[in-house]
Amino acid sequence: MMLKSTPITLLFLFFFSGHAFSSASFQMHFELLHRHSPKLDQNTWPKTKITQQERFKDLLQRDGIRQKVILHKLTLRRKAWDRETPTPSNASGSAVSVEMEIHSGADYGIGEYFVEFKVGTPSQKFMLIADTGSDLTWMNCKYRRSDTMRRRLHHGRVFHAERSSSFKTVPCLSEMCKVELMNLFSLARCPTPLTPCAYDFRYFDGSAALGIFANETITVGLTNGRKTRLHDVLIGCSESFRGQSFQGADGVLGLGFSKYSFSFKAAKTFGGIFSYCLVDHLSHKNVSNYLTFGSNDPKNKPNGMQFTKLVLGVLTPFYAVNIIGISVGAKMLEIPAAVWDVNGVGGTILDSGTSLTFLAVPAYIPVMSALKESLVKFKKLEVDIGPLKYCFNSTGFEESVVPKLRFHFTDEAKLEPPVKSYVIDAADGVKCLGFVSTAWPGVSVIGNIMQQNHLWEFDLVQSNLGFYPSTCTLN
Repeated sequence: MMLKSTPITLLFLFFFSGHAFSSASFQMHFELLHRHSPKLDQNTWPKTKITQQERFKDLLQRDGIRQKVILHKLTLRRKAWDRETPTPSNASGSAVSVEMEIHSGADYGIGEYFVEFKVGTPSQKFMLIADTGSDLTWMNCKYRRSDTMRRRLHHGRVFHAERSSSFKTVPCLSEMCKVELMNLFSLARCPTPLTPCAYDFRYFDGSAALGIFANETITVGLTNGRKTRLHDVLIGCSESFRGQSFQGADGVLGLGFSKYSFSFKAAKTFGGIFSYCLVDHLSHKNVSNYLTFGSNDPKNKPNGMQFTKLVLGVLTPFYAVNIIGISVGAKMLEIPAAVWDVNGVGGTILDSGTSLTFLAVPAYIPVMSALKESLVKFKKLEVDIGPLKYCFNSTGFEESVVPKLRFHFTDEAKLEPPVKSYVIDAADGVKCLGFVSTAWPGVSVIGNIMQQNHLWEFDLVQSNLGFYPSTCTLN
């Protein structure tokens, strides 16, 4: 874990949806490691080399599963929306008050970035997937009643609950189990009042996980060099698993917008703000991605940092944004406004667990057409790289031939990603346009490759998203 000392002035208490958010005089950092990072190879991956094309196919396969999950989850959300009369977010950033129908377990394990996480007393260390689309933080786990626990991952670490003095199960007879955790797949069975509240996740790829809910203590490092503990953090103790979804991971760090996510719990302690910065996913330099809780003093924010509103509580647990259009070069593309309407049948989310960027068909077609015009002199290739529809021989390619692509937000903010984030190296001598079409009606997804080389700051108090081009180094 790499630390950076950045003092913050103690300001005041924030109140958000009935929860107090306190500002702190420090931050905490987690180092983020990409799924294909050499640092992860040493601990969790077989010592075998894979080609760039094989690596890309792996990302696309995971993206495919992820997209099905997002569509399924948001379909359920739309049904709940139709049955209820929601209260829109107000100017202070409060989330909608209606309880939405949520099914989040299916997308655990598809994310691409990992963090080191310390759980229990004394602490036990794990590598968890950092996932902005997941509510629950969970890890491979053995509870004392599970003498016949089935092993899920032969190379994964296991949390031994009986070794932690702070491990407290959630009783199955409690209101929390019977009502609040139903959206996290809690089970109705309750043979005795003190039996732990259990869950049963089912996944789109045929995988399944069973476990129990508990409250635990999390140990975190601060930017002043010290450590602190976060108490009563809800975790999932996954005792049984089958399938391939979680290859290389010990579990998931839930960063979604939800009462029980780790981001919500940690943000209450560190000023209501968290951020991350992702270096180039192909980088071989000794640099670190990072996940931070707490904010810099406003005086230290980068000049030119742009802000747009976060739409919270509508596409729960995802972080949605209000886009009004996409331009390529100087031309604003003709895309129906309904594609971006988060309160209708469209909308856009930022997702750390999706690699590529998925666009609903009415946006995908004009974006691809506009970009292909600049690439006609390069030979188009028919290569088997999943759903990527336009790949070409990159001999002689220079980024300057491609017009700048920009995402335009309702409040005049503009995201201008580097060309390498949408004209992507897919194999030796092969580049592809890094967009994938998704069904319409449907939600578009800005993936982690499009987000790379930017600092992203999520302000859960003011419902603001800040972003700024960055090298993403901690030095």
